[in-house]
Amino acid sequence: MTEPSESAAPPEPSAPAARPVLSVRDLSVRFRMRGGRHVAAVTGASFDLAPGQCLALVGESGCGKSVLASALLGLLPGNAQTAGTAYLDGTELLTASERELSRSVRGRRIGLVPQSPAAHLTPVRTVRAQLEETVRELTGTPKHALRAAAEQAAARAAFPADHLDRHPHELSGGLAQRAATALALVGDAPLLLADEPTTGLDRDLVDRTVDELRRHIDAPGDTAGAGRALLMITHDLAAAERIADRVAVMYAGRIVELAGAADFFGTPGPRHPYARGLLDALPDRAFTPIPGMPPELGDLPPGCAFAARCDRATDRCTTAVPALTDGTACHHPAAPPETPAHQVAPEGAGRA
Repeated sequence: MTEPSESAAPPEPSAPAARPVLSVRDLSVRFRMRGGRHVAAVTGASFDLAPGQCLALVGESGCGKSVLASALLGLLPGNAQTAGTAYLDGTELLTASERELSRSVRGRRIGLVPQSPAAHLTPVRTVRAQLEETVRELTGTPKHALRAAAEQAAARAAFPADHLDRHPHELSGGLAQRAATALALVGDAPLLLADEPTTGLDRDLVDRTVDELRRHIDAPGDTAGAGRALLMITHDLAAAERIADRVAVMYAGRIVELAGAADFFGTPGPRHPYARGLLDALPDRAFTPIPGMPPELGDLPPGCAFAARCDRATDRCTTAVPALTDGTACHHPAAPPETPAHQVAPEGAGRA
């Protein structure tokens, strides 16, 4: 079931030159709860993802990142209402049938590295058996070559060969994550969706995992000259900095900043105060936590959801939701460094 969105989100400010692998416009997800209450898990998300590109979707737990991923995969529960569009190379994912999604999208055109690998893996089958089955279904590899192909698939995700004959319950959390990553890479799908792929891994394995994901999107795709794309959902900003080309910051169900990774992690840095706070909270930066707590998605304020935690907030922030303009959804974003101070508009003047 679909329901109209609250507002039409504009296209992102700088569209990639190549035809996007994934194009999302004004994607919203609400959950109908008992008593007629609604939870706005995602509101007005818009972005493009081009071949050979990684977009890191970052934000605190509970901000709507994984719900957005579930919407793209058609894995939302029955009480979900969606609006907007999400095109995967011509296929509209939000309106596609379960038959189409299961037969031609999941695994073949979208490879998923799940947030909870223990729930994703079949508990009564070994990792080897699951890899061999996936390789056979997605690549058509003959039976006599499946063992070697499964071992090659495991190696791509740094999964040790001497653990292939173990069942999921015999694996550590980190090994289960790597097994799920190996399964996601088998089909060489044009879009890889990684939902917290570094959870439970030490720093060295985090680097190895994201480097393998990067190799996946840098490799040539099925079409000459076209690479693959990666949407990585994470709260690990160090991993995002290592792999991402662009960064989308999500807060209380909305994308509040969309920027190039070099600008975001370097100079000029984030323009939205929440995005700046995320970086400043890192131990190798200011190590200063963001004050306060995010609002409940079922009880969002009428204006900017970050206003209660923001030292720039004015009365306008508490009553009007800012639109995503020039890559930032904020009434008072930080000015780009190339803008002279005397040319910066005063608070509340001419801002979206």
